Amino acid sequence: MKDTAPPPSRAAILLPWDRQMAFASGQIRSAEARLAEAVGLAASIGLVIVHEHIFQLRSVTPATLLGKGQVELGGAAMREAEVDVVVVDASLTPVQQRNLERAWGTKVIDRTGLILDIFGARARTREGALQVELAHLDYQRSRLVRSWTHLERQRGGFGFLGGPGETQIEADRRLIGDRIVRLKAELEDVRRTRGLHRGARKKVPHPVVALVGYTNAGKSTLFNALTGATVVAEDQLFATLDPTMRGLVLPSGRNIILSDTVGFISELPTELVAAFRATLEEVAEADLLLHVRDVSHPDSEAQARDVRNVLNRMAKDGAVGEDWPARTLEVLNKADVLGGVTQVVQGEGIAVSALTGEGLPHLLAEIDARLSAAQEVFVLDLPVADGARIAWLYRHGEVLAREDGETHVRLEVRLAAADKARFEAL
Repeated sequence: MKDTAPPPSRAAILLPWDRQMAFASGQIRSAEARLAEAVGLAASIGLVIVHEHIFQLRSVTPATLLGKGQVELGGAAMREAEVDVVVVDASLTPVQQRNLERAWGTKVIDRTGLILDIFGARARTREGALQVELAHLDYQRSRLVRSWTHLERQRGGFGFLGGPGETQIEADRRLIGDRIVRLKAELEDVRRTRGLHRGARKKVPHPVVALVGYTNAGKSTLFNALTGATVVAEDQLFATLDPTMRGLVLPSGRNIILSDTVGFISELPTELVAAFRATLEEVAEADLLLHVRDVSHPDSEAQARDVRNVLNRMAKDGAVGEDWPARTLEVLNKADVLGGVTQVVQGEGIAVSALTGEGLPHLLAEIDARLSAAQEVFVLDLPVADGARIAWLYRHGEVLAREDGETHVRLEVRLAAADKARFEAL
């Protein structure tokens, strides 16, 4: 049988760039680096990039964002390259999107629409699918504007008053609103279930360590290297959407839970931050955050700043505690690309290569030390026959020393204050 799958879409990537505005807003990456990221985003969902261009903006045109001459230049390039879809790496208003589609005779999507499409292609679990659909609908609702004439059709009236009826756009907006309400209710159930799971983990308390970082920084590869898991780890943006958790034993013998989370990106759409709140709660609950950075990337510093900006935004919304910087450890990944950990200027971070394993023992020791710093050391005398409580201490604490007497066992144990109180309640 012949393969009837349609050929991949031919895409053009356009970057409207205002250098002064970019630097004023704190963006320290170059226009070329930003364009390369947009190309990578588009290619990650199978688009064939046939044209890319940076448009220097002298001023913003409300109707099209780009100037008149730039729109005409873009249209000629689209026709010559036979483009199916144009990705504008900026935030477009609905009117700007419609006007550009008319001028160029092709489909136009902006940065938010592109990232939403990628998330839609990557979601694997029911929770991920719900979150992506919610973000999509929230975005689409803003696209329903009066200027979309094909949605202006009148529906007939009904009920006792009749009246002129409701327009198609009003009906569509109402249907989207109803679906959003249902999705939020389902996600609230997911959030409640996650809360129950976290509560269950606290009854058998192990510290939670969450991996955060820019997309494609190597979080999943590091997760697999540390836990022996087989989470999908590909050299593409947003390979991981759904959080994964695995147990891990540190060198001290302490058990922890390691969590792999969705990657961040510059100008992360607000719809996604809101929709993925249930997933990002795993970050909020973590005892330690590992900020994984691709130290080999030329824009590593800019990417790190973008991650910190997202976490600060989440802290302002109450999704993450204000103290997140104090419980964050920077992990400088992909050191093998630079020739090994000795070639990395480490500062306060830990240089590693998740691919080769170099530096991982140092990282595990540092995680151990960070978690131990939040605990206290206690000396406890227990009857030899009290095996249950002795076993509990081995499971939940770090036994530093043990003296066995004829009737009693003396243990020197490192415990969190909450675990000490829980032990006394036994």
